[in-house]
Amino acid sequence: MKKLICAEDVEVAQKQGQKVFYIDCDTIVTPLAKDAAKIYEIEFSTKSQDCDLKNPCEMKSSELAKDFEGGIDSDMIYKVFKTMMNKGLLNEILDLFSDKPYVAESDCGGLKVVRGNSVKFDTFDTGSPNDKVFYQELINKDDSSISAGFLTIDDSSFNRNLTYEEIDYVIEGTLTIMINGKTFTAYPGDVIYVPSGSRVVWGSPDKVKLFYITYPSNKA
Repeated sequence: MKKLICAEDVEVAQKQGQKVFYIDCDTIVTPLAKDAAKIYEIEFSTKSQDCDLKNPCEMKSSELAKDFEGGIDSDMIYKVFKTMMNKGLLNEILDLFSDKPYVAESDCGGLKVVRGNSVKFDTFDTGSPNDKVFYQELINKDDSSISAGFLTIDDSSFNRNLTYEEIDYVIEGTLTIMINGKTFTAYPGDVIYVPSGSRVVWGSPDKVKLFYITYPSNKA
């Protein structure tokens, strides 16, 4: 196991009147320890060993110094990771690199919090491979009787026959809805309600992102 020499070790040596700090090939000296040694005029020496500061042992120490450039030592890194764990942030960061569709927190009572900026979109099958339509369902039948999620349409349009009621909120871009021969246009901040049984052509002349909620029709 490597032995780590920190600034505190150098300060102890200085108080004991040492002018030479003997180390070996299995010793790692942090940048802060080196700075402290310069201040206290203490020399690191390996003369009592068969290796010197130019061997691979010192090279590894130099690599570590680059990683900790700016004065960050192992104690500080430990404190950062511990703080992240205590606040529940570390798991969220790790989840971002997983294959999960999004990062979420939940409560046994049914509450669910989805981190919107972590959502990964899947292709929405419109029947045409040329359509650039993507979605991600965030609330589904495992959570509630309603469904909700994000949908994006990028310079495309597609037909849909609704067997459920739907509410949409336009987040960004332009949404076009053609129904019963009429075309309506919605912009960021607009809310759309579409009744069950509607035959709709969804589209966007640019790229629209919307949040949708669907729920079973209350009609018999």
